[in-house]
Amino acid sequence: MEFISKDSIVALSNPGVVSRQLLNPDNSGSTRVTITEVHLEVGASQPRHTHDASEQIWYATKGTGKLLLADDTTKAFRAGDVVRFADKDVHGLLNDGDEEFVYVSVTAPPIHFGYAYQDKK
Repeated sequence: MEFISKDSIVALSNPGVVSRQLLNPDNSGSTRVTITEVHLEVGASQPRHTHDASEQIWYATKGTGKLLLADDTTKAFRAGDVVRFADKDVHGLLNDGDEEFVYVSVTAPPIHFGYAYQDKK
């Protein structure tokens, strides 16, 4: 069994975006999954990107936003929705709602997301 205390969870951030690394290769022995809780302020976005060898599942827990997909397409994404991105699927997110947007991301196999963020706390 592993127990990860809330005090040991690292938060990575970019302007308007905080990604809490709930379970990842730095704080867990798991070699199968990364779990993050991502918070986007109103108007904040995560630009379109891909993961070459990992799939992601996002579960929206608060707010409304837009998924930023391939070919400049978008799709509404709101609390209670779940989306799965296969390897190499283009994806990103814009919080175009009027409150904070929060989602939980499960990534398999795990990714060290530090490369994508400016600040680590």
